[in-house]
Amino acid sequence: MEYAPTKANVRRWQLERKVRDTLMAIIHERLDAARVARGYGTDLLGLMLEANSGGGKRVMSMDEIIDECKTFFFAGHDTTAHLLTWAMFLLGTHPEWQQRLREEVLRECGGAGTPLHGDALNKLKLVNSQVFLFARSRLIHPLRLAGDLQVTMVLYETLRLYGAVSMIGRVATADADLCGVKVPRGTVLAIPIAMLHRDEEVWGADAGGFNPLRFRDGVGRAAALPGALLSFSSGPRSCIGQDFAMLEAKATLALVLRRFAFGVAPEYVHAPTDFLTLQPLQGLPVVLKLLDP
Repeated sequence: MEYAPTKANVRRWQLERKVRDTLMAIIHERLDAARVARGYGTDLLGLMLEANSGGGKRVMSMDEIIDECKTFFFAGHDTTAHLLTWAMFLLGTHPEWQQRLREEVLRECGGAGTPLHGDALNKLKLVNSQVFLFARSRLIHPLRLAGDLQVTMVLYETLRLYGAVSMIGRVATADADLCGVKVPRGTVLAIPIAMLHRDEEVWGADAGGFNPLRFRDGVGRAAALPGALLSFSSGPRSCIGQDFAMLEAKATLALVLRRFAFGVAPEYVHAPTDFLTLQPLQGLPVVLKLLDP
């Protein structure tokens, strides 16, 4: 049925063409600029175009480049947007934590009229700016660094309870034995993150509740197992954009908290739905109150 011209399929094809045309316009603009500036840029798109600019065999086809650009957008926008959505939900239903975060943001970042700088955002992290820069070099996994600042704790607790990705798949590259279960090479394994994040044996009796203080000593000590938080996966396949995603979420949340108090609207229906990413089935209506400048 995916090839039948149903209303849903026609809409999907239109959106696919629109996305492709938009990306092709960006790529052609970059190619035209490269003829003058002799460079494609230093971002991910520029690096891919640079790899294909040699006289030999192309490393990637144009379709592959477009697919990678779609992945950048999906992984870098959709997931972070849902993180902020669920953080707004949790803070809207736990006003005491919303006030604690607002006080921290105002203390470290200043009021609504103060420009938001990277140094101030670093103070809302689990680590200071020097260790944060070291973590970006991939020598340290940033989720395993300790600290107790509240914005970060709330975001990690949001990721635990309502992480955008509820399940990930992995292929066994060799025969393995998992707690007595023999897994042959080539087996596709599904890791149910959402279930593991609410396991009382790992997270304690309050695993189903909202308790950011569990992260006060860092992610590595928040649960019975050091690697229990799998929102960004783990090991060599961990999310390459996790540092940027957390910084982006902190910046957006800080801007909101400085200007607004908010609560979940009475008409909200709590129905988390896994549609590629975990999202509220009927949206998240909120009531905003503008704070005094």
